[in-house]
Parts: sequence; structure tokens; C-alpha cells
Amino acid sequence: MHAITIPEPGGPEALVWNEVPDPVPAEGEVLVEVVASAVNRADIMQRQGFYDPPPGASPYPGLECSGRIVALGSGVSGWSVGDEVCALLAGGGYAEKVAVPAGQLLPVPEGVDLKQAAALPEVVCTVWSNVFMISHLRPGETLLVHGGSSGIGTMAIQLGKAVGARVAVTAGTKEKLDFCAELGADILVNYREQDFVAELKQATDGAGADVILDNMGAKYLDRNVQALAVNGRLAIIGLQGGVKGELNIGALLGKRAAISATSLRARPLAEKAAIVAAAREHVWPLIAAGHVRPVVDRELPMAEAAQAQRAVEASEHIGKVLLVAS
Repeated sequence: MHAITIPEPGGPEALVWNEVPDPVPAEGEVLVEVVASAVNRADIMQRQGFYDPPPGASPYPGLECSGRIVALGSGVSGWSVGDEVCALLAGGGYAEKVAVPAGQLLPVPEGVDLKQAAALPEVVCTVWSNVFMISHLRPGETLLVHGGSSGIGTMAIQLGKAVGARVAVTAGTKEKLDFCAELGADILVNYREQDFVAELKQATDGAGADVILDNMGAKYLDRNVQALAVNGRLAIIGLQGGVKGELNIGALLGKRAAISATSLRARPLAEKAAIVAAAREHVWPLIAAGHVRPVVDRELPMAEAAQAQRAVEASEHIGKVLLVAS
């Protein structure tokens, strides 16, 4: 088969479409013939040499895919050769085939094209696990989503609205904020021109956000704590703004607030399987009912992964950028 390899870390040109050995499904795994994968910022970090795959995972980038099952490893039940699926991966999505633990498979939701289903696993599992399983967003609360026009952001807006929350977003252009509004966002903040703390406080009569989903890390840490409501929950899922920041513990104590920081990739298989199962139970019916949908900006051939990653690095996209197998 062919896959995107990274012979040496570097810029987008470091991604090379090479012939590589076919993966073989181990016990409890299935082999998926990939129809599409999606670009995530973790893939870019891996290309740059900053985010190695966990031990035993595929060395190729790609944290999600959609496709068809072509082989079953021993001990797999509930799935059959020919099933159309999408999957959460620890790596290997930028390839023609990938071996996937059966617990990380999802059926393609009703009403969703097989290719576009590749845009779902990583964002749904990230948002559901952080906003709902950890931060327990409830109806009537306010959710602040940084990077509202990203793949994660567009899913967080839709799921927040689906459960009856008020959703605030930050984004850097009017076009992106307008799209967030079309998805249902209630409070729109242009982070290039406005202070999200002040805007959020004004829109909530001084209360702030009950839950914040943050992709920036250190750069926003202090202001995120300022923006939290009493009993607020800050969920950090990215480090685009750095890894080290100063935390005002007094402010955190005063608000009786909580901070969590998680990633999906290196979690034990059982934890990933539990998150995938929860996503299937709670989110898949919302997708089938038309309340939630994948947001895809563009589709490019898998061999053009460098061009796709350039677009994501430059934040030229809204939603997800897909890589489609030939």
C-alpha cells in the first residue's frame, strides 16, 4: 500500500507519499481500507518532530479515518468485512489501509457521506469527552469555545446548542464568526479586535462562562480563569499559545473553579473505547436527526497532504480539511 511518511521532521515538504508494507490486524483489531482521513494539528506537530506516536501505534500521521472493513483480527465480534465505518486512531490515517482496535470503530452515521464521516471521530470524541464527560456542561449554562471555526470548534458549537447551552466563540475574521453564528453561536468575539474576557462578561451580565474549551494553553490561561464563572470548568485541549503559563490560584479558589487538561492519542485502549461508545450513544442520534453535522472545508488527494497541512497551519479553513484516497 501507500502512506504518507515522514523520513525527517520539517515543513510540509517533509511529508512523502511512499510505498510501505500493509498493516496486519492484531487480536481485537480490524483492517480498514481508508476512503478519507482528516488533518488535525496533532498531525502537524508530528511532522515537525514534536509529537511522536505512542508505542505500538502506526508511524504515519492521521488520527481519524473513514472506510470499509477488509479483514478482521482474531477475537473481533460485532463487525463484518464490508462494513462502512469511521474510526478514532492513534496514527496511520494518512494511508490506504490502517489497523484499528475494534473499540475505536463507529458506524457511519445515517445521512452522512462515507468520505465526510472522516471528519467526525476526533472532533466528536474530543468535544464529548472534555465538554460533557469531564466538564459536565448542562442546559442553560454558557460554553466559551476558542477557535470556534475550527473542526473542534464547529462541533462544540453544535453540541453545545443541541443540549441547550448558550455558546460563545472566538475567531479571527468576520467570515469565520459569521459561520459560527450560522451554526448557532450566540456570542461572537473577534480575538484580533476584542478582549474576550470583557465581551463575555458584558454578554453574561458579569457571570462569565461555565465551561471553556481552550486550544491555546499558556497564552490564554490567566484570561480564561478571569472569564470563568463561579464553579466554572476550564478544559485545555491544545497548546497553540505555549506550554508554560502563570496560574492565579487565588482567583481559581475564589471561583471554586476547576481546570482539566487532556489529550486522546495516548490514552489506554479501554478509555478510548469508553469515549467512542459514549459518542456513539449520545452524538450519533443527533447527527442522524440532522441537529449536528460534519463541517468540511475542502477535500484533497491523500498524496497532497503537504498542501492540506499548509492550509490548516495558515488557518485558511473552516471546519475540517479532508484527505481522500484515490
